[in-house]
Amino acid sequence: MKILGMDSSGLVASVAVVEDDILVAEYTVNHKKTHSQTLLPMLDEVARMTELDLESIDAIAVAAGPGSFTGLRIGASTVKALGFALDKPVVSVPTCHGLAYNMWGTDDVVCPILDARRNQVYTGAYEFVDGKLQVIKDQDAMGIDELICYLNQLGRKVIFVGDGIPVYQNYIKENIKSEFKFAPAGFNRQRASSVAALGACLYAEGKFENADDHKPIYLRKSQAEREREEQLNKEG
Repeated sequence: MKILGMDSSGLVASVAVVEDDILVAEYTVNHKKTHSQTLLPMLDEVARMTELDLESIDAIAVAAGPGSFTGLRIGASTVKALGFALDKPVVSVPTCHGLAYNMWGTDDVVCPILDARRNQVYTGAYEFVDGKLQVIKDQDAMGIDELICYLNQLGRKVIFVGDGIPVYQNYIKENIKSEFKFAPAGFNRQRASSVAALGACLYAEGKFENADDHKPIYLRKSQAEREREEQLNKEG
């Protein structure tokens, strides 16, 4: 089984190819350039370096959200175009699930935190049972205070991953009561290899869709939509 993985849900842009539980290639960039500038050139480079015939892939796995609204739209449009052109199915991998998969095999609870602004995070809680990712708390948008309260009640060791760590690490250190740690570099941001690996598991379970049916998972309205609604309410 050969899976092409892509992630543009946050600041990181990442492309990977996983074949039969082997990471063939991964290209990950965490820089200021927009994903519209990086994603397709990265795919071209991966294909060139590995002599990959895109027709040979079985499916395309994509981090479907939540995350950056612009990044998710770029990822979705790229995957939909590829899926349609290659006639390949798309596996939608929830962003927090993919991030949690970075920590495969840990005995601790994995808690992704993506900065959603206004003291909110996109988050969830996960564990691994017999090598399989299990959802303790499905991904959602919530206040960082609400999340820490939940984790304190859960009372288990926690590993945090995600771009929300630099934003909220001081709050976490001051308020969490459980044992915790922050994932190290190489594991604490989105990786297309994890998206592809988890996507392969989902594909084997029959959890895929046609490219035309793929839609990003937003969880909440964009800032522009919220500001528009606030303005309309004031005018009303």
